[in-house]
Amino acid sequence: MIISGKMPSEAVVAAVITAAGSSSRMGGVKKEYLPLRGAARDAAGNPLSVLGAAVLAFAAVGQIGMVVISYPGDMAGGEAIARASLPAGILEETVPEIRFVPGGPTRRVSVHRALALLESYGPGCVLIHDGARPWVKPDLIRGIIGAVREHGAAIPLLPLTETPKETGGDGFIVRHLKRALTGTAQTPQGFIFPAILRAHEQAARREELEGPIYTDDAEIWGEFCGPVAVIPGSPRNRKITFPEDMETPVL
Repeated sequence: MIISGKMPSEAVVAAVITAAGSSSRMGGVKKEYLPLRGAARDAAGNPLSVLGAAVLAFAAVGQIGMVVISYPGDMAGGEAIARASLPAGILEETVPEIRFVPGGPTRRVSVHRALALLESYGPGCVLIHDGARPWVKPDLIRGIIGAVREHGAAIPLLPLTETPKETGGDGFIVRHLKRALTGTAQTPQGFIFPAILRAHEQAARREELEGPIYTDDAEIWGEFCGPVAVIPGSPRNRKITFPEDMETPVL
């Protein structure tokens, strides 16, 4: 199906923040719950966690009425640990409302579960963000919301600084890609709701037959709904993958 039309300007926006991964490249330490080095502190003077910093950025955007956080479904006390990693007092705020959902075996399943929880809430659009990107800024979030209102789906794209090549998996180049036409996808990725939920349902049915396929929500939208717009990403909006990534960037 091809999605056309715009999101109403008054529609409520929800956000999904994914924090259900295993953090295997961090040595199994749950990176989203670690304190950020060189980061600001919350209202109680505690250092912000990786996840807490991301949540604060979304809470600063007035259009966002609900945030759903995924946590490892196989972690004992997972929801309580996720709650404890958030900034002091934020769970008591009425806007945005913060809810939690146990994640699944893959990122796609975790996002799908969060989207299903949002169905009864009925947002106009949803932003899906990696909890391991703590340096996202409210201006980028607002930019994605505006692009979703205009196009139905949008992501931030960071231009490449080196020339990309595609290989066939056998050690040889099969395509010389144009650097000006390629980029690195960031989050938050924004979509009209419930179209992205329906797309995830279709993706789930395909994965039942073929196994895990999708690692990116824009890919799911592109396959089942239509084109995805891009806006400029930010080099500051890095994703923490390895221990050395924890340092707050100076840009």
